Amino acid sequence: MILPPDMVIFDCDGVLVDSEPLTNVVMRNNLARHGLDISLDRITELFVGGTMMGVMQKSRELGADLPEDWLDAIYAEMFDVLAQEVELIPDIKAVLDALDAAGILYSVGSNGPHRKMEITLTRTGLMDRFRGRIVSREDVATPKPAPDVYLKAARDAGIAVDRCVVVDDSPSGARAGQAAGMITFGYVAQSDRGRMTPVCDRLFTSMKDLPGMLGL
Repeated sequence: MILPPDMVIFDCDGVLVDSEPLTNVVMRNNLARHGLDISLDRITELFVGGTMMGVMQKSRELGADLPEDWLDAIYAEMFDVLAQEVELIPDIKAVLDALDAAGILYSVGSNGPHRKMEITLTRTGLMDRFRGRIVSREDVATPKPAPDVYLKAARDAGIAVDRCVVVDDSPSGARAGQAAGMITFGYVAQSDRGRMTPVCDRLFTSMKDLPGMLGL
């Protein structure tokens, strides 16, 4: 592991913006209205780090009666809540400041759609820092845990994969980072450490620790 890297690629939800507690509640309440009443812990276990198409397919398998327009409806609910309530992950701005000071590139690689990131990054004041360096699962053939989003982020920046660090908070995202051949740090402030340990090079619980871990 040679640090500091030439580039850091951040997942968005749960790493840059504290969106997952908000969207998990929206999902739980919506699925309950459609016949699948499961706990927030189960929502996290099943769905965090995946895609909403995957949520729809799995929920139907578990018995939810979801209409054909469910994706549009759930996104509308989520976007409304995020536009009003989402906040930054604590101390992430200091991490970005440290990367800027060190001249290290950074970008976003997310399973979320561009519209969602436009809402969350704009509300939290990060959009100008990432504009033009945001890769969504909409831009690639296969979402995480495939490595596509991270490989595209590195390719777009002209950075070798072995000079990139991925920061993700889900097992799916961490597997994507490893599959891309990148150093993978797991942010586990709200994640299951046991599920993250096998798929990360290192774990951490506070963004205050990340600059040091990156060798800054």
